[in-house]
Amino acid sequence: MSKEIWKAGNMIYPIPAVMVSCSDSNGKTNIITISWTGTVNTNPAMCYISVRPSRYSYNMIKESGEFVINLTNKELTKAADWCGVRSGKDYDKFKTMKLTPLKGKFVNAPLIKEAPVNIECRVQKIIPLGSHDMFLAEILAVHADKKLIDPKSNAFLLNESNLVSYIHGAYYESGDKIGKFGFSVEKKKKK
Repeated sequence: MSKEIWKAGNMIYPIPAVMVSCSDSNGKTNIITISWTGTVNTNPAMCYISVRPSRYSYNMIKESGEFVINLTNKELTKAADWCGVRSGKDYDKFKTMKLTPLKGKFVNAPLIKEAPVNIECRVQKIIPLGSHDMFLAEILAVHADKKLIDPKSNAFLLNESNLVSYIHGAYYESGDKIGKFGFSVEKKKKK
């Protein structure tokens, strides 16, 4: 296989396309669509989002020290895209996109009711990186749509939520299962 050198840049794809909700001290809310997000630690459970300081949500998150990561599914793709290209300075994104804010358990930032999963986060550290600042945060609670919990096994069926990822400027729905953790070393069952 021959290779071609490409210019240095962010090519670690796919990445999640999530809607991050936040609020300021006066109760004004906003939603920003983010793809620079991920898990960083298990115990304590931690994650990050990276936000340009010029974005409207930046100061809300910096001042409040909290935010909610709302996972985006196929049904929310249009709202996620719209919230990513419009500014909260000019629009009430909850109202315009007909999204329902819900009160969280630990943070004042609202959850998005229509999202299959909401992750309440408290900022632990802000790390300036260049074009973006990283908000390193502790995960305080995870809210899951009850339809995603199997009543018999109590298993979390996140794979059934039609999550969306972002790849090089386009949105994609989750694909088919091709394996599970540890399948490459799993012993075959005898018949």
